[in-house]
Amino acid sequence: MCCATSGPGATNLVTGLLDAMMDSVPLVAITGQVRTELMGTDGFQEADVCAITQPVTKRNMLISDVNRIGETIAEAFALARHGRPGPVLIDIPNDILKARTDATAVCEPLTYGGAGPRASDAAVRDAVARIRSARRPVAIIGGGVRAGAVDLYRLFVAMLGLPHAATINALGAAAPGDANYLGMLGMHGLKAANKAVQRADLLVALGMRFDDRVTGKPDRFAREAAVIHADIDATEFGKIVAADVTLHGDLRETLRALVDELARGHVPRFDDWAAEARLLGGPLPSDRVENDQLSATGVLDRLFAAIPDDAIVTTDVGQHQMWAAQRAQPAHPRKYATSAGLGAMGFGFPAAIGAAYANPGVPVYAIVGDGGFQMCLPELATLRRYDVPVKIVLIDNQNLGMVRQWQELFFSQRYSATNLADNPDFVAIARAYGIDAYAITAPAHAGDVIARFVASRGPALLHCACHPTENVWPMIPAGMTVDDLMEARA
Repeated sequence: MCCATSGPGATNLVTGLLDAMMDSVPLVAITGQVRTELMGTDGFQEADVCAITQPVTKRNMLISDVNRIGETIAEAFALARHGRPGPVLIDIPNDILKARTDATAVCEPLTYGGAGPRASDAAVRDAVARIRSARRPVAIIGGGVRAGAVDLYRLFVAMLGLPHAATINALGAAAPGDANYLGMLGMHGLKAANKAVQRADLLVALGMRFDDRVTGKPDRFAREAAVIHADIDATEFGKIVAADVTLHGDLRETLRALVDELARGHVPRFDDWAAEARLLGGPLPSDRVENDQLSATGVLDRLFAAIPDDAIVTTDVGQHQMWAAQRAQPAHPRKYATSAGLGAMGFGFPAAIGAAYANPGVPVYAIVGDGGFQMCLPELATLRRYDVPVKIVLIDNQNLGMVRQWQELFFSQRYSATNLADNPDFVAIARAYGIDAYAITAPAHAGDVIARFVASRGPALLHCACHPTENVWPMIPAGMTVDDLMEARA
């Protein structure tokens, strides 16, 4: 939940609302509005918030009666969670907020819209029959797994010995140490995940929407595979990739039905295919330099080896986001948060503050870049004022790195508006806010500094002065497929 004042306060929520909409995050936003008598007069800080936010919310509501505040808020929280989760906005004029009402008008929490959809028995039987007859099936898990479906997903893939991959929103869905987990797939996904999907004769797509960063060119994506698609949102079926079987319902219930149907008969095992799929990969390609310059990927490898297993990781958007997604091994999807569908810079640091408040006592690490961090840098004041124990890992390569990478590879090295060589002294800034700050400038002392940073108490910043032209590999260019995968500069 979040609150904002009228006018610019409300309009500044638009990016966050769209981010929640695209990543299916339940959110209730309450905004202030000018007095009822001023609405429509272009009064000071008046904005038609409901009209502005209509495309980026599941629903928005303007309250005109003080006695309806309670029931409207209860409805908003229920609707935000119902079906495919997403944001709901309530706009309340100033005079309505100040009006008196009977305390009994406050409503209890409610369930919105009754029971949700449930995959039909016939569709479940069809899906299981296709799994039993498949030779090279691959499961792809998406963000829908976060709706209480993690344990059932792990049971489902373990029953079958099924090779499986995750979208960025489902990192952590695989059981720790699961040998059949191939990693993230998509534009910067792991080679084994992308190649196994491309060789599959059956895709079991669970709670994912076939985003363009996953499929590339849809008509060349998994050309030999039949598709079973399970989702809570029926509008996703056939939108990008045609499905042979659709399972419309809550993913937790769908997975329970699939597991039960499998248990009624022969349970196939795909161990040989899973072993073959693992061999399609290999070590991550690297751009690391063999001198005293610090590698971002080297820092992240050491960081993930040092942080506690139960840590929550949030990331900003850009190269560091992809490097982290390739390397992180969160214990649960709710232990990893990033702006996926929208790719909004500035997400990582404030998301970490929210995660720390929601999970007191759990270590929280925000992995940010030098560009995105400066979009929300004043939140260092929030960190200090409330003593929020977030640890910030700043990958500073003095560039808007992902844009620079695209300009290098696809725009003939015509660099524009990506050079951040005039970055400020981030360590000095953090210390000015009263926050402990650590710095790594060379590989030789990285391990020691990271160990001290991880062991420190309270909020802290780790500044990593990294090589400026390290790229993210592998990479499937936009609109292409794994057949066009790049592992190094041409």
